[in-house]
Amino acid sequence: MISTASWLPPGFFIDQLSATDPELAAAIDGERHRQQSQIELIASENIVSRAVLEAQGSVLTNKYAEGYPGRRYYGGCEFVDVAERLAIDRAKQLFGCGFANVQPHAGAPANQAVFLALLKPGDTILGMDLSHGGHLTHGHPVTYLTKIFKFVRYKMKNVDTGEMDYDEMRAVAKREKPKMILAGYSAYPRELDYAKFVDIAKEVGAITVMDAAHIAGLIAGKACKNPFDYGFDIITTTTHKTLRGPRGGMILTRENEDYAKKVDKAVFPGFQGGPIMNTIAAKAVAFGEDLKPSFKKYAAQILKNAKAMEEVFHNNDIRMITGGTSNHLILADVFGSLGISGQEAEDVLDEVGMTLNKNTIADDTRKPMDPSGIRFGTPAVTTRGFKEKECKRVAELMIEAMKNKGDTKKKRAIHNEIKAMCKRFPIPDSFV
Repeated sequence: MISTASWLPPGFFIDQLSATDPELAAAIDGERHRQQSQIELIASENIVSRAVLEAQGSVLTNKYAEGYPGRRYYGGCEFVDVAERLAIDRAKQLFGCGFANVQPHAGAPANQAVFLALLKPGDTILGMDLSHGGHLTHGHPVTYLTKIFKFVRYKMKNVDTGEMDYDEMRAVAKREKPKMILAGYSAYPRELDYAKFVDIAKEVGAITVMDAAHIAGLIAGKACKNPFDYGFDIITTTTHKTLRGPRGGMILTRENEDYAKKVDKAVFPGFQGGPIMNTIAAKAVAFGEDLKPSFKKYAAQILKNAKAMEEVFHNNDIRMITGGTSNHLILADVFGSLGISGQEAEDVLDEVGMTLNKNTIADDTRKPMDPSGIRFGTPAVTTRGFKEKECKRVAELMIEAMKNKGDTKKKRAIHNEIKAMCKRFPIPDSFV
């Protein structure tokens, strides 16, 4: 059952803040209004329930709890221990694994903790090239990780179909002898062949790690394959995005106790100090929601909605990297198809009440801050209750706005239609 009664009424949670810091209170209330009145298409964003927000804003904010449940460096942790154990137990149920560390503050620290736990400085890591949809934390030169580890990369074999070049991946692995092979992506709209990753890793003696930040909710909701079922050693993830929880990270291991112990030590005391207990409690709430039967329907609908948008873009001859989508996101070459840059498209769509992000496409010749593509996805609109019909219409309006970027009258009409859709589908108060 989904309640759409009130979501966040004006002033929710900021009664005292309005009195003590009205300027900040106004900014928060402005963001509440923006989220309610615009369509969120950023593939890495979602909308949490009111219960998650209540846990996030709870008195657990006050508690220092260095260590782990039952093994804290501070007293008075009996109640925060309950919260963390709930988050751990629910995470293990969701992903069918033997261990979960729910303390990482975000996805990037989760990845870094795994690297530091299981590798030595100078070791080689094989990951997906950022220009072909990979993660920044998988060895892009701008990150400091490249000062500690050697990163080598694999790419797609065919950017028009999304086919990965597993033969080249194997050749690079045999040549470079990586200690770790990373799967996972930030702008790749297809599924990976996890069995091939594991086979290649076994050939060279590498650890397999899936960074599932984008699709963790789709895995938990059984809409996408679970890497653990194919022999992956570790999954790292954020807890927002498709998991529909608070902003944070998490590390899961299939069954290896040695990995689990090393990961725990790397997170604390190795990499982070005290855990953020209010966020961990909010993770527990979200994971509890994700265990409900309704979440599987939600995950399946995310994919249906993405396919509906894919159909519209295909029918309008707009090139999509990998030819479409098998998950929650689409990466479109709007510069090559419509003559509008990614930055222009982001600005125009924001004008008419649709938020997404500019994104480089594979082998993009334009600069990252004004690339050829846009990336958008369906997690947040699906949370609002959009189905295929609404998502098709959103895709049509996106294309119309981009084609008529200089037409104020048409953009006003599109914006009015978007606002009307938002009123018909208010943000839910709860999801279970």
